Formats: sequence, structure tokens, C-alpha cells
Amino acid sequence: MWLLNRFLDHIHCIFYICGAQCSLFLPRFYLLHTRGGVAWAGLWLLRHLIRKKRISLQRAEKRAEKVPESRLKNIAFPCWMKKQASKVCQCIMPDEMSRPLIRGRGEGGGSRHLEASMSEAGTPVIGILGTGDFSRSLARRLVASGYQVVVGSRNPKRCAALFPEEAEVTSQMEAASQADLVFVAVFPEHHSTLLDLKPTLAGKTLVDVSNGLRINQDGPSNAEQLADLFPESSVVKGFNTISAWTLQMGPRDGSRQILLCSNSSKAKTSVMQLCRRMGFVPIDMGLLSSSLEIENLPLYLFPSWRIPVLCTLSLFIFFYTYNFLRDVLQPYVTARKSVFYKMPIDTVNVTLPSVALVMLALVYLPGVCAAFLQLWSGTKYNRFPNWLDRWLTRRKQLGLCSFLCAVLHAIYSLCLPMRKSARFKLLSDFKQVKEGEDFWIDEEVWRMELYLSVGIMALGLLSLLAVTSLPSVANTVNWREFSFIQCTLGNCALTMATLHTLLFGWDRAFDPAQYRFCLPPTFVLVLILPLAVLLGRLALCVPCVALRLRQIRRGWEKSRHIRFTLPDGDCRNGLEDVSNV
Repeated sequence: MWLLNRFLDHIHCIFYICGAQCSLFLPRFYLLHTRGGVAWAGLWLLRHLIRKKRISLQRAEKRAEKVPESRLKNIAFPCWMKKQASKVCQCIMPDEMSRPLIRGRGEGGGSRHLEASMSEAGTPVIGILGTGDFSRSLARRLVASGYQVVVGSRNPKRCAALFPEEAEVTSQMEAASQADLVFVAVFPEHHSTLLDLKPTLAGKTLVDVSNGLRINQDGPSNAEQLADLFPESSVVKGFNTISAWTLQMGPRDGSRQILLCSNSSKAKTSVMQLCRRMGFVPIDMGLLSSSLEIENLPLYLFPSWRIPVLCTLSLFIFFYTYNFLRDVLQPYVTARKSVFYKMPIDTVNVTLPSVALVMLALVYLPGVCAAFLQLWSGTKYNRFPNWLDRWLTRRKQLGLCSFLCAVLHAIYSLCLPMRKSARFKLLSDFKQVKEGEDFWIDEEVWRMELYLSVGIMALGLLSLLAVTSLPSVANTVNWREFSFIQCTLGNCALTMATLHTLLFGWDRAFDPAQYRFCLPPTFVLVLILPLAVLLGRLALCVPCVALRLRQIRRGWEKSRHIRFTLPDGDCRNGLEDVSNV
């Protein structure tokens, strides 16, 4: 047994140098005193030796760098292993091996002191005033980016455990004195509590990350108030448009853009460099007067979606009420026939495509209006009316709302055969067919086949438009490709959707029985706007009109051309420039 223990000591040394933690399983061998136990231990050890047989001496020397020299002396090494280990340990300084990177908490305070060797030479010390959630996430991101971080708190002992080990948590005065750049992460109403730090913060860069509780349209902003309190410091507004989650998880899980503004170009440049090192993209918003706009951005609730969503809801309520009056209320009033069961599925399924088609027409209607305005004014340099300008900037949101309604319409249509009322109607039709009635009408069969086929193609084109509107996809195509998809294929999608509705209506527009309560069928109202857009687009495709519009968009102005001649063979010859006359 003594020989076995001696042999296991040698094996322990070999595995320790090779990086294997044999100390976790070797004590099992010392507890085995039976013959069967020793045999089992030998087989088990042999399996591990075979697994480690390809470990070379070079790897053993590399692993030995992690072992202190004092530990190597206390272990009974084989002679050949002791020589190799001693050669490696001659290059290792015992002081550097035993000195910790971070010193423990001192007796005089609750802060954690960072070794000076951890930060690169010339790297500024970043200070954070405040110990909230945003401050903790900011400290983690700064430490991960290689900065030396010092956090100022009113109670360092209580808050030290909340921050990473590499960050120093101390008093606000000490943090302000050590830092070269200071993040002010306290509420705006508490900025006055930092007035005692005014002499210490003089000449330093202050980054205001605060936001207001409500949208401020009058001013002054929080950053401007901070600049008034600390006139000798350079105030930079930024980091208020990103969340603590984005800071903690990195720019991969959130927006990469950080809006910055300041009256000091030097301070703004230093903060922009810090943003890039943290993995974000800084956006220069100009002077500190732009800080009010930056502070209001996080307070808006879907600012670009408000009008499209309200428009979608308004159209849905209108068409749902219209269909309810015609298809549900009219049979009950005239014939006392209760069909209120149609309200959850049938009425909604007729309303959704109506909203989708009108919303899709609203996407391309402002482009037609803008083209006719340019033709009327004869120049592209006149500003559009405000309502048209806002309409043009909301086309993406309008299109996505249209796509949502179209997808819901497709899902509702697939659910129609699952209803009990649909199965009951199918059984009734089956009984009538069994009795000898013929329901096969070639015209209706062809209409339904074309109706479904065109609808599927329209939904496919809408899906392509929706996918290419995503920023991650739009950034992979050039402008010509994006314009072709959104303009050419978009008009094709509008044409397909309009044809889908026409096939649904067929000849019902001329049937007097369809005008219930003297109200026309729903598809008649829906087709008004899409047909107007398609006719306007068709008018713009006339060669002479298209040529003039192309010239205007390339810089031609009607006010500079006062004389026209009749074209000989081409419209281009009918234009004479006399701007120099």
C-alpha cells in the first residue's frame, strides 16, 4: 500500500502540472484497502492515463507557469519533472505571482481600490455620480471596455457590493477629484446637491444622462440647468436615449446610436471616443441647445406610429360599423332573422381586407400628389405642404399596418371552415345536391379560382415589401434595388389587391339586392381610393408627362424656360432654354 501511495503521489504531480485537478478524485484511492478496490482503482487510473497520454512536455511546461515555486517544492516530483518545472519557475517573479490585481476593502472606508496597473497609460479615469440601475450598468460597460471607473456615492459601504469588483466605490468628493470625465447620473431635481463639488469639477467634462418626467416644450433642458450650476465645467448631453439593459448587455441587444450635444467641441470629442470604445455609434447633434430635443425623445410613445395606428383604427371602426348595418342589422330589422353570430368572424373578416386595401392606397397616394404638385409648380425646390410632408414620412408605418390587416384577413379566412355554422351550411348544401339540385356554375368557379390566386400573389408581394422595409434588410440593398421593390413591386401589389377586390365583387355592384338600407356594397367604397391612385399613376406614365417630371427632378425649373417650340419628332426637341437671354 505504501508503494501504491508513492506511485499515486507521482501521478498527482504529473496531472497537476498538466492542468488536471486530480486532487478531486485521488483521495478515493486512499480509502480503498481491499484487493478488489485496488484493482478497480488501477483500471480507473489507467483509463485517465490513456486519455492524457498525448500531452507533450511543452504543454506541461506551459501549464507549470500557473504553479507557484513554493508549491512545487512541497510536492514530491519525479526527478525529470522537477528539472523541467524548475526551469519554468526561474522565469516567474514570486512577488508578481502572489500580488492580487485588486486589493481588498480598506479599514478606513468601504471602497474598493483598483490597482494602477490595470488601466492603460493615458486612459482617462471615468467617474460616476449616482448608484442607481443606470449607474451600475454603465460601470459594468465601462469596466468591460477597459476603463478605470470610480463611483461616487453618499453611502459607499452600502453600495459597494452592487458594483463590479474592478470599480472603486467611494465618496462623491473623492470620485470627483480622481475622475477626468464624470457622468452625472442623478435626478435633475437633485443637481443642486452637487454644488459642494463645484471647485472639484471645475475644468472637467460632465455628461448629463438624465431625462424628464414629461415632455418639455418650453425649456430650459436638464443639461442647460446643469451647465448653469457648473459654469466652469464642460457639459455634454448624452446616453439618455439608451436603457440600462442596453448598457449591460452591450450594443447587440439594443440601439447602437447615442445622441450627443455640447457647446465644447473638445469635451464632445472625448465623449464620442468613449462611445466608440464602448461599441456604440455617436451622433453629433450640435450645440447644447439641442439637448431639449434629445431629452424629449425617450418620452414619446411611438411618435411615428401615432397617425398610422389612429388611421387604421378609424378605418376599422368605420368599415366594421358599415358591415354590421348591412349584413347583421338589416336582416334582423326587415325579416327578423338573427345573424348576430357573424359579428366575431364574418364581419371582422370582411372589414380587415377593406382596411388593408385602403391603407395600401394611402401609402402610394402622397407620391402621386407630390408628383402633380411638382408638375404644377414646375420645380422641385418648392417645399411641400406640412401635411403632405408628414404624410410622406409615414408611408412605411402605413404599409406595415396594411400588411398586418392582410395577414389577419388570411388567418381569419383559413378559420372560416372550422366554424359550426359553416359546417351546418355545408351539410345543407350536401342535402340539396343529393336531392338532385345542381350548384355547379362555371362562371362562379372561375371567379373564385382567380379571386384566391390573385389574393395570394398580392399577399406575397406585401410580404416582400414588409421584409425589405426592415432596416437590417434595407441596408443590404442599394438605392436602385430598394426603389424598385418599394415603388415598382409596391404598385404591382396595389394592382393585385385591387383586382382581388374586383373579382370578389364581380357583378354584385349592379345587383339591386346588394344595396341594403340603400347602402352600396362595402367593396364599392373600398375601390374608390385604390382606383384613383392607379389612375393617377397611369397618368404619370404618359411619355410626355413622365419626361417633364424626370426633368424637374433633375433640376429643371419652369421659371427659367419661357419659350417653347413645337416638337419635330421627339418631346425633347420642344424644349428651349433661354435662361441666359
